[in-house]
Amino acid sequence: MTIDRAVAEKLDAEDPLAHLRDEFVIEDDALIYLDGNSLGRLPEASRDRVRQVLEDDWGGHLIRSWPDRWLELPQRIGDLIGTRLLGAAIGEVIMGDSTTVALYKAISAALDARAERRVVVIEADNFPTDRYIVESLAQQRDLEIRWVTESGSEGVTLERLDEVIDPSVAVVVLSHVDYRSAALLDMAAMTRAIHDVGALGVWDLCHSVGVVPIDLSRDGVDVAVGCTYKYLNGGPGAPSFTYVDRALQPSLQQPIWGWWGRQDMFEMGPGYDPQPDMRSWLSGTPGVLSLAAVEPGVAMIADAGVAAIRAKSVALTELALRLYDDWLAPAGAVLASPRNPDRRGSHLTVTHPDAQHAMPHLVAAGVIPDFRRPDGIRMGFAPLTTRFVDVHDGLAELRAIL
Repeated sequence: MTIDRAVAEKLDAEDPLAHLRDEFVIEDDALIYLDGNSLGRLPEASRDRVRQVLEDDWGGHLIRSWPDRWLELPQRIGDLIGTRLLGAAIGEVIMGDSTTVALYKAISAALDARAERRVVVIEADNFPTDRYIVESLAQQRDLEIRWVTESGSEGVTLERLDEVIDPSVAVVVLSHVDYRSAALLDMAAMTRAIHDVGALGVWDLCHSVGVVPIDLSRDGVDVAVGCTYKYLNGGPGAPSFTYVDRALQPSLQQPIWGWWGRQDMFEMGPGYDPQPDMRSWLSGTPGVLSLAAVEPGVAMIADAGVAAIRAKSVALTELALRLYDDWLAPAGAVLASPRNPDRRGSHLTVTHPDAQHAMPHLVAAGVIPDFRRPDGIRMGFAPLTTRFVDVHDGLAELRAIL
C-alpha cells in the first residue's frame, strides 16, 4: 500500500526529538537535506560558542586563554564523547587530530605492539583513507595485507572474518558502520574473534558515533577512532577522537611525537618523555576554534540520549525502506543496504543505472543526498534534524526523476 504523506506528518507530530531541529541553523526550511552523514548541520550553540571564542577568548583574553580556557579542551571534549557516547571511562578518549592522522597513529601503534606479526587485515571496500593508511604502513614495514573481500550490502560477517584471521595477524581494521551500505557490524563478536588469535582491533566509528549505541568497554575494544563532522555536527574538517583501552595505554605508543604529548610541555627540554595518559596521543597544537565548535553538538546528543536517537534513526530508515519498496524498486532501483534494522546504521543506499545523472536534478529540486560511484545514491538520515516528511518528499522526488 502506498504511504500517504499524512503518515509522515503524523510521525513528525509524535516525534519526541522534533523540537531539537529548532536548535540548528536552518535558513531554508524547504530544503531536504539527506547528507547529514557526510556533514551535519550547524547547531546554533556552536555558532555562538565559536563567536565567543573568537571575540572574547582570542579577541580579548588573548594568549592568557591557553592556561585559563583552552588547555583542557582535548581532554574535556574527549571525556564527554567517551563517557556519554562510547561507553568509555574518563581518561580513555582524546580529541585533536584529523581522522586520517588519528587512524595512522592508532594503526601504527597497534602494529608496533604486535611487531613480531607480519599481517594486517582490512576490508577491501573500507573507506579509502583507512585502506590507504594500511597500504602505506604495509609498504613502510614490509607487511602483508590480507583483504576481506565480497562483503556486499550486508557487510563483513563474522564467518568471513574468521576465514582470514589467524595467529600471523597483527591488527584488524574494521568500520563499525559501512560508509556505503550502512551495514552495522557485530563489534563484540568480531573483537572476541580478533582477540582469540592474539591480534589487536582498530575500529572506525565515523558512521556510527552519535547515532548507534556503542559500548567500547563492554565489547572489549582495543583502539577506536571517529570523526565529529557527521552525526556529531562538529563542522567541516572538525577534529576526530581517539580511544585507547586504559589497560593498553602503557603499551601503545603513538608515532608522531610533538610538544603537546610531552610531560612538562612548556619546559621545552631535550628528549621526549610522553604524558602518562591519553595526552601522550596529542602531537601539535590543537585547533581551538574547531574544538570549540564540536562541544555543543556533542552535548546536545548526550542530552537527547543515544537510545532515543537510535529509535528515531530506525524509524526513519524503516520509512525509507517502505517507500523504496513501493516507489523506487518498480523504477529499477536496487537496495544496497541491509533490510534488518539491527544490522543497519542511519543511512540507506540504492543503486540505479541512472543514479549519477539523477543527482543534479535532485539538487535542483531541493533534495541533497550523496552519490557513491559507480551507481549509488546514499540517503543519510540525521535524527536530530531530519523529519519524516523529508524522507517522504525526498524519495518522492527521486521516484519522479528516475
